[in-house]
Amino acid sequence: MKTRLFTALILAAIIAPASLFAQTPVEKEFKVKQRYLNIPVYDDRPSARLLFTTKGVDTLDVDVWIAQGEPMYWVYKDLTPYMGKKLKLTYFGDPADMDKLFVADTIMGQSTFYKEAKRPQFHFTTIRGWNNDPNGMVYYNGEYHLYYQHNPYKRYWGNMHWGHAVSRDLVHWEEFDDVLFPDNLGTMFSGSAVVDKNNTSGWGKKGVAPIVYAYTAHAQWQTQCMAYSLDGGRTLVKYENNPVVNSHEAAGSHETRDPRLLWYGGEDGHWVMVLFEKDGNSIYTSNDLKNWTYKSHVPGFDECPDLFCLPVDGNPANKKWVTLGAAGIYMIGDFDGERFTPEAGRYQYMTGVPYAAQTFSDTPDGRCIQIAWGRVSHAGMPFNSQMQLPTELTLRTTRHGVRLASNPVKEVESLLHRQFTAPGVMNADDVNKVLAKFTDPDQGLHIKATVKLDASCWVAFKMNGKEFFEYSPSFGLFNGAFYSTEDITGLSFPIEFYIDRTGVEVFVDNGLYSWSGQLNCASDSRLFSFEGWAATLYEVVIDTVESIW
Repeated sequence: MKTRLFTALILAAIIAPASLFAQTPVEKEFKVKQRYLNIPVYDDRPSARLLFTTKGVDTLDVDVWIAQGEPMYWVYKDLTPYMGKKLKLTYFGDPADMDKLFVADTIMGQSTFYKEAKRPQFHFTTIRGWNNDPNGMVYYNGEYHLYYQHNPYKRYWGNMHWGHAVSRDLVHWEEFDDVLFPDNLGTMFSGSAVVDKNNTSGWGKKGVAPIVYAYTAHAQWQTQCMAYSLDGGRTLVKYENNPVVNSHEAAGSHETRDPRLLWYGGEDGHWVMVLFEKDGNSIYTSNDLKNWTYKSHVPGFDECPDLFCLPVDGNPANKKWVTLGAAGIYMIGDFDGERFTPEAGRYQYMTGVPYAAQTFSDTPDGRCIQIAWGRVSHAGMPFNSQMQLPTELTLRTTRHGVRLASNPVKEVESLLHRQFTAPGVMNADDVNKVLAKFTDPDQGLHIKATVKLDASCWVAFKMNGKEFFEYSPSFGLFNGAFYSTEDITGLSFPIEFYIDRTGVEVFVDNGLYSWSGQLNCASDSRLFSFEGWAATLYEVVIDTVESIW
């Protein structure tokens, strides 16, 4: 996906009018005394390069889409790293555009932050611009760090930075400035983070264990680089000898990206990097997070790898390893620190809009917690895409064997406010009379129930008359994807919905299968309904979901 997007950008550059690149650069130099550079954006205008240059800070080279007339929206650049210094802006576009930029201690439009008409209310979204893959997810000193692919200058893909948000409860997020910026090695693609508790890297200092990050620099080739933080993840320092892995020739492919770090073994263990290469997940090992040795490869995966160990049914004496890729395809097996040996798979535990999920490193309670990128479009908004709810991953014994399950973390329950409960059986008419009370399009909803069907039946959940989730036992298809329920007949299963302004997450069979999708939020009201001949629900629970903003 990333490569296809990059190719599209290259093609756009090739066919763009030559006049766009014939502009004499215009320069403006000033001493930075205020925090934000405000930039007006018009999406359909061709991009132009803007360079930020100052002494002691790497030159930043990005594309911007400066509006000629009334902007669609405003974006901004945090100038904190340049504060008190002389900053030179070099712009390769219409000289008149430079007069539209201005510096202030406030952000243009900041009074509307998190109040926009289509802003999800309990899914993380960046303040401005585009986000995709979660990166560098790590717990450190009481904080969960969520980094992510970020284009801060437009609501579409490009200019890949690492954005940054922090939470203490996995529910409420505070967004900070970007931490990784494009450099001479390329733009900043996906990666991961770990706490180097024993300072094997040598980047720590007395009393402070470094957070160490691995990331992909994307240019002509994709190379793997390292960075570290000594201030709790707010500032990242890139390793001076990057890249640490440059494997495109050995792999025979440009596709070498998304390094996932983990520690294997006890005190005498070593570091592992799982790296997507060509057609699957490669394993590299290191003792110092700087020097890496290739060990093995498991084909059958596409980008954004992960690797973790989980107890089966919560039994610490029976653990298995899981490796997976961006599309939710996974294998279960054994890992000896150098080689993953599959014993079961390939299976898929989630479909729909989720992609490129990553698990947190160093969680305080040992839970395996993941967040996925939600490919939900927010047309007309100054931001685009979202993160899915954080879920806890577990291994469960099912009638098919051991399988991976994903359920919302318990912290999400703090947002729920009970509105209705009915332990008995409800037919469709009775259910819809209750649902008719929840028509506010801005109100998040949580619905949980057990579905009971007739063999000849299908069941659908609709919003304003349009299906957003359906299942037919005759075909075993949940929104077009096959899933065989724990009930061997396929006629009964628990189901759970989290419904936000623009998207819905659905968990079937207590998380053994999940699907998420886009909701059409064009209407000023919405009416949810449950349909299915001879279909009933029981143990129905409905909660409103509190906004995290």
